[in-house]
Amino acid sequence: MTVSIFDLFSIGVGPSSSHTVGPMRAAADFVADLVGEGLLPRLDRIAVDLYGSLSSTGRGHGTFDAVLIGLEGHQPDKVLPATMDSRKEALAAGHPLRVGDALDGVDEPVELDFHVEDIVQHPLTLLPYHPNGMTMAAYDADGNVLAERTAYSVGGGFVLVDPVEGEDPIPDEGDVAIPYPYSNAEGLLGHCLSHGISVTELAMANEAARRPEEEVRAGVLKIAQVMEDSKNSNLEREGPLPGGLKVRRRAPEWHARLKAIDTDFDPQHWVEWVNLVALTVNEENASGGRIVTAPTNGAAGIVPAVMFYATHYTPAARGPEKRSREDITVDYLLAAAAVGSLIKEQASISGAEVGCQGEVGSASSMAAAGLAQVMGGTPVQVEKAAEIAMEHHLGLTCDPIAGLVQVPCIERNAIAAATAVNAARMALFEESEPGFVSLDQVVETMRSTGADMSEKYKETARGGLAVNVGVNVVEC
Repeated sequence: MTVSIFDLFSIGVGPSSSHTVGPMRAAADFVADLVGEGLLPRLDRIAVDLYGSLSSTGRGHGTFDAVLIGLEGHQPDKVLPATMDSRKEALAAGHPLRVGDALDGVDEPVELDFHVEDIVQHPLTLLPYHPNGMTMAAYDADGNVLAERTAYSVGGGFVLVDPVEGEDPIPDEGDVAIPYPYSNAEGLLGHCLSHGISVTELAMANEAARRPEEEVRAGVLKIAQVMEDSKNSNLEREGPLPGGLKVRRRAPEWHARLKAIDTDFDPQHWVEWVNLVALTVNEENASGGRIVTAPTNGAAGIVPAVMFYATHYTPAARGPEKRSREDITVDYLLAAAAVGSLIKEQASISGAEVGCQGEVGSASSMAAAGLAQVMGGTPVQVEKAAEIAMEHHLGLTCDPIAGLVQVPCIERNAIAAATAVNAARMALFEESEPGFVSLDQVVETMRSTGADMSEKYKETARGGLAVNVGVNVVEC
């Protein structure tokens, strides 16, 4: 597995992994390099340009604020939402940008008069490598360039800096040799069948080559806990979602109604609970809360929602051979990540590159695989579940109204989560034989469909619902 579960499932803040998490990380890394090279004290001016989708939906996706907070040295996996809010308010009020303030070893941050309106936008210009491109430059008082950089946010919080043509955006694992390398479903299945191991066992073996197995397990459970915290945090919030659309926050009301009619998670209400988890996690994401990219923020509710099903409604959770919730969670997330890894390598998880089929479709496929694993599926059935879920998201466009990750994104997570459950149950109802369509074929179809898709349907807010639903607010 080229992509570690801890790269695929990273912790960040909402509302978008490619538009918030990635740009914040790119900006923070840029400033960290200035500090490392001893250039920060000479800094007098910064220039930031956003291109393509980062510009066209940047305001609604939180990109501009994320860049500013990144320039102050904050990393998305460490900054607290409260810190984000306070710094956004201060900068909006005209306070100076404190470059490097959050970085270790910086005693005196450099204060600059640099705000959202100083970020230059190029919504119709695409840089060569990816639609989510940005450039940053630092200058001294004489106008000399101290450093400059082109960065691409390629989905899921992954950032590629000054890439060369054909460069792989997957993080370099150095000299770590994993026992079961694969880049597609055929390779994954081949290892499982030839060695007589499950998808989860393969994924754990590969992760254990990088760190002790106990550490892997603890890290996976930490990811699950952040997902749980995201679910619960939104249930305590009040009022509409932020942004000019004033979308009603539905999850707290739904939760109260469900608790009133179902006190012990009766299986007849599984759809309502799965819907609720998907909605509340994505409402938390839309609120700028702490989120696990799974594999993106825009699709962050699907894997937690199906994980809820796995830990509450499967035979492993309720049957005579009941397993611990922790064991179910680890099996589920490792299998989901194994499939997410090959999707990222073969195609894309970026809505700006392939549309929402790459975000919601990938998440549904991953969740279906994880659930099939928990329900006792063979490797072939796990692959089949992932294929079914992905196949029925092909061609899905990314058309957020007003550029906000709210409509149709939040409901779309709930629909995709239920699809994942259905896909897993369909796969397990049949004999363990390969399906007519393979996962590799459907992932390649997703990639080629994305390449053919009009740019206006790829996270630009220039097509689909974004233009056909009349609103009085423009957030991009």
